Amino acid sequence: LHHPISLIGLAFVCTALPAFFLKKVIGDNLESLNIMVGALFVGGVVMIFVDYFFAGRGQGKPLEAMRPWQAAVIGFIQLLSAVFPGTSRSMSTIAGGQLVGLSRSVALEFSFLVSIPIMVVATLYDFYKYTKDMGALGFSAHQLQLLALGSLVAFLVAYVVNAWFLRYVRERGFLPFGLYRIAFAALLYFTL
Repeated sequence: LHHPISLIGLAFVCTALPAFFLKKVIGDNLESLNIMVGALFVGGVVMIFVDYFFAGRGQGKPLEAMRPWQAAVIGFIQLLSAVFPGTSRSMSTIAGGQLVGLSRSVALEFSFLVSIPIMVVATLYDFYKYTKDMGALGFSAHQLQLLALGSLVAFLVAYVVNAWFLRYVRERGFLPFGLYRIAFAALLYFTL
């Protein structure tokens, strides 16, 4: 169970299964600005805390040394980003990885890998809901081409942005992002 694909699958199940049963809570929370502001603030504090106290953990251990319990904990922590809007999925999985003893670079790598099945399933679920509401697929060839092109562009942009983000955090840490989240939460709190 130490193969990266098995660990990714375990983390995915630990996120997706509870999320399925918490659909109502997730839907209700998406409409709450207070929850979003709180999640932004708490996320910023967590980023700074993890950066300061856990940055040097797990150095030298590769992804293959990761234990199943660590992947499960990261999966449950990833669930926070679904339940509490304003919680960054990347931040929660990277911080969670460091909290369970992974190095920052391994936590970054695992965070990126575990995002793939989540994004694929979420996209397929949205597509299913859309086609179910429409009653039938009913896409023309041109619409399918546009959908494929849009998906490809979205994937490439997400890949480039994630690659930049991972490189930046690997070299500089979470501090700038943590401060940004706290400042943005304060701005929203005092203006809403």
